[in-house]
Amino acid sequence: MKAVFQRVTEASVTVDGATIASIGDGVLLLVGICDGDTQQEAALLAKKVAQLRVFCDENDKMNRSVLDIGGAVLAVSQFTLCANTARGRRPDFMAAARPEVAKPLFEYFTACLREAGVTDVQTGEFGADMQVRLLNDGPVTILLDTDTWKKGEKR
Repeated sequence: MKAVFQRVTEASVTVDGATIASIGDGVLLLVGICDGDTQQEAALLAKKVAQLRVFCDENDKMNRSVLDIGGAVLAVSQFTLCANTARGRRPDFMAAARPEVAKPLFEYFTACLREAGVTDVQTGEFGADMQVRLLNDGPVTILLDTDTWKKGEKR
């Protein structure tokens, strides 16, 4: 699984002109579910998102997690994160999981976030044409990829 983790002071998702999700301080998370991703990776990613210390403490050091600040997570499924751009100018999305696999895995991922203690977990609408707005705080933007963790990189 791949994710773009963005620390935000606000974020929202609109579908067909209606706001379907909105958060204040927390994380906007764009989530790419690739072919072969499993519940184990979803649980690992959820734990990482909940515990990643990117929010500032009283000494202005990034020592707090979204759990520590009581923040929210707005998770948006985004198959385009699984794009292969190695050849040509048009991305290939063949590595993205099929919707019938990706949707339940995305739902499992959000359930894992709640189990990890994130009390306010909101989502976009799976498969919809969404408009995502955010106010990136910092800016702090971090790429997360469970494949790199499996290859022995530090967690």
